[in-house]
Amino acid sequence: MNFSPTILITGAYKGIGLEVVRQLAARGARVILAARKEEAAIKALSGIQGDVHFLPLDVSSPASIAAAAGILAGLMDRLDVLVNNAAILLDDGEGVLDLDGDVALKTFATNTVGPLRVTQAFHALLAKSKAPRVINVSSGAGQLAEGLQDWAPAYSMSKTALNALTQHFAAGLPHFAVNCVSPGWVRTDMGGAAAPLSVEQGADTIVWLALDAPQSLTGQFLRERKPIAW
Repeated sequence: MNFSPTILITGAYKGIGLEVVRQLAARGARVILAARKEEAAIKALSGIQGDVHFLPLDVSSPASIAAAAGILAGLMDRLDVLVNNAAILLDDGEGVLDLDGDVALKTFATNTVGPLRVTQAFHALLAKSKAPRVINVSSGAGQLAEGLQDWAPAYSMSKTALNALTQHFAAGLPHFAVNCVSPGWVRTDMGGAAAPLSVEQGADTIVWLALDAPQSLTGQFLRERKPIAW
């Protein structure tokens, strides 16, 4: 982008999301960290230099999403980039025969319906940008082309659905750049210590899509800055 963008990222008080905030702020962007854990988010932001702000937002709560959108609309004249990063993993180590339906519903509420509602709620602000972008943080666990494994089925299916949602938004918002990203297996609380990638590596494609990718790139699933099969 050839201007200083305003970027909102959900659930970014740790891990890949926080590294994305750090890199974006270092590049001169105004960054809004939106999360439900206010104390953790403010503490995380205290260690970052730049134009960074906190916005209370629980992506699983329609009331919280509406309130956050209203707050931001009262403070800013536009939003340039939305990064739907917030996600939960509740069924690590479980197979589909062990999956509790309530766990599946809770997972989808955050990982899939959350990005749907958040994008809808912030659409009006995004539409005021000259180069609006939506980035959905997905996972290789939801990649159908590679064949789904019987691991964390609720999480995996929620990411497959998020990929489909990305395509729907790309089709429905032709003037936006809407893409999803597989960061890879990254050393975070979710990824574990055995993961081969650092948070810096995991954040790279998200930051690239937010600031450097061509606006014409849309409706894609990416890893390492390149489109991959769905």
